Amino acid sequence: MNSEEKYIKEITEIRSMMERSTKFLSLSGLSGIMVGIYALVGAYIAYRLFYVENGSLLYNIIDRQEMTAEVENLIILALVILVLAVGTVIVLSLKKSQKDGEKLWNPAARRAVVNMAIPLVTGGIFILILLSNGLYGFLAPATLLFYGLALVNASKFTFEELRSLGIVQILLGLLASYFIGYGLLFWALGFGLMHIVYGIVMHVKYEK
Repeated sequence: MNSEEKYIKEITEIRSMMERSTKFLSLSGLSGIMVGIYALVGAYIAYRLFYVENGSLLYNIIDRQEMTAEVENLIILALVILVLAVGTVIVLSLKKSQKDGEKLWNPAARRAVVNMAIPLVTGGIFILILLSNGLYGFLAPATLLFYGLALVNASKFTFEELRSLGIVQILLGLLASYFIGYGLLFWALGFGLMHIVYGIVMHVKYEK
């Protein structure tokens, strides 16, 4: 190895060390795929149980603006998916960090979580306001919009690809806000299909 190659190798190693100290790089591509699968399964269950069997549930909810048993069950289903998704991300990220010899909860991870939490907490409060006012048709758009903002905000402290995923979520949220009767479809596209695509890209690019 000549001096020039040695110099390039040293620069690469220094850059890698600096990146690991400033960015959270333990996110697993497989976790993105699993989250997408959970979301698609949840969307299918919601469609079969609440849309097909109850018929035009969304429009009935918009007209009545009342908390029905169907709405409560939809919320429970969404919470179950959320718990599964968060749990999977934590477990697979922990395994990846151990494999890479890194600590999962490091300063970079804390910065990413804090910056992601600000839009998510704001969105959670906003969704509670929508629920209290019976505006159930805007729940799916709101989740997409605030989740997208959270990803964009956190992308500064982790993989740059997260920013692209966040922008797509925001665009889908805006579309869902306009095409109000198709919230479940846009939700499935955003949380389901887009997560699977993102997970595959991340797995191929960084983990193979």
